[in-house]
Amino acid sequence: MVACVANPKAGRPSEARSRLLDTASRLFYAEGIQAVGIDRIVAEAQVTRATLYRHFPGKEDLVLAYLNEVDRAIRSQADEVVAAGLPAADTIRALSKSIAQSIQSPGFRGCAFLNAAVEYPDPESPVHKAVLAHRQWFLETITELLAKIQETGAEPAARHFVMMRDGAMAAGCLFDPVLICETFLRGVERLLQVYAATDYSGPASA
Repeated sequence: MVACVANPKAGRPSEARSRLLDTASRLFYAEGIQAVGIDRIVAEAQVTRATLYRHFPGKEDLVLAYLNEVDRAIRSQADEVVAAGLPAADTIRALSKSIAQSIQSPGFRGCAFLNAAVEYPDPESPVHKAVLAHRQWFLETITELLAKIQETGAEPAARHFVMMRDGAMAAGCLFDPVLICETFLRGVERLLQVYAATDYSGPASA
């Protein structure tokens, strides 16, 4: 175990590491992970290769750090919505509106995790496992919220929600994002109505 030192900068990421991660995150999301090489990241971050490898032993470590930052941001946003203390259905509506806003934001290129899963299809890949861990957290979050409305069918309904969210994020960077988001939000409202009124068993029941 490393001893604690009375240093006001302790625990803070170095400027070079932050610059590397910010640069890699921007490029990975905009252009694709496999399309962006280490040389490009080093050049745009204005660091040496030695500096990069001191902070990230390999490109996969940098990819995992990128996804961890995206995961942290999404969880923080979701926690903020949940912390507002709204009824469960309204919390889901608020989360849906947040998703819609992200789809309509400048530079939107789809879901970072779905994009990464396409580039890392091997189930044993640490990147693929990071994608699955994020998605499992999101599914469990929606399931818990739906279970507060009624327990029966909470997970199938949550899977339906995630499916609609995935479709909206995929279509949102290909077609008119405003129209896609309107369709997505109407779908969420319909799902909530059907879920609250029936014994929900899956998308076919809606």
